[in-house]
Amino acid sequence: MALDPRDLLKGYLEVSSLPMIYYKIDEVVSRQNTSMADIGKIVGQDPGLTVRLLRLVNSAFYSFPSKVETITQALVVIGTRQLRELVLATSIVNLFQGIPKDLVSMESFWRHSIACGLTARMIAAYRHEANIERFLIAGMVHDIGRLIMYKKIGDLSRSALMRSRACGAPLFWAEKEVIGFDHCQMGRMLLQSWSLPQSLEEAAAFHHHPSLANCYPVEAAVVHIADIVANALQWGTSGAHCAPPLETVAWDLIGLPASVLPSLISSLKGQVNEAVHSILGSSG
Repeated sequence: MALDPRDLLKGYLEVSSLPMIYYKIDEVVSRQNTSMADIGKIVGQDPGLTVRLLRLVNSAFYSFPSKVETITQALVVIGTRQLRELVLATSIVNLFQGIPKDLVSMESFWRHSIACGLTARMIAAYRHEANIERFLIAGMVHDIGRLIMYKKIGDLSRSALMRSRACGAPLFWAEKEVIGFDHCQMGRMLLQSWSLPQSLEEAAAFHHHPSLANCYPVEAAVVHIADIVANALQWGTSGAHCAPPLETVAWDLIGLPASVLPSLISSLKGQVNEAVHSILGSSG
């Protein structure tokens, strides 16, 4: 009988659920007339989160001219919605434990995911998108379905990895051949279970085929290109042995010339290592 990706989430959601503090912040940020003090108090309930956020805000990722010393200052300089996205970014990296090391190194997985997120964020900045932090999250969670698969069906995932390498084919193709579904479908279901925005779901579901996205093809296309860049430059890996194929329509969807890539990559080189350290901290 074929595996159903929904079955992999059963009995696993409790241990892989987002921390309650994220939902508290999301609720407060979504209200009208929310004060920065209200958000600061919630973040202050988690000293580890506070340290990670301040470390990230003070990194080359932002390059602010003066040091940001409090969450209230951070809210002033980056905004409430952007801080909410950073809370999510710094929270998801601690959710998955016990992934077999022969399948993937977690440091390498998150390095790839963060690099993809940074690249997506920078592409969004070139496009003058609002709240570019949401593209950071979209890039960071694009392969998160693989962690569920590595954890719950390690043997089948191992077979898919071997099949991909033996055939020289993309890993998402091998996942479908061996397992019956891929990490994109798995990731979408996990993000749905977390009640995250549909734009994140579609970016995860269609980051290899952005032209199939129903409502958010641009978000999917941005992550698609960011994923290829991160893989091509070998900024970590989620298990794939080579960069996935480019869907050429992605360039039309994002509306940017390929000539922006050299300057984009040059800017990223100074950010990736520091962002990985800032987000992962001691866990990296």
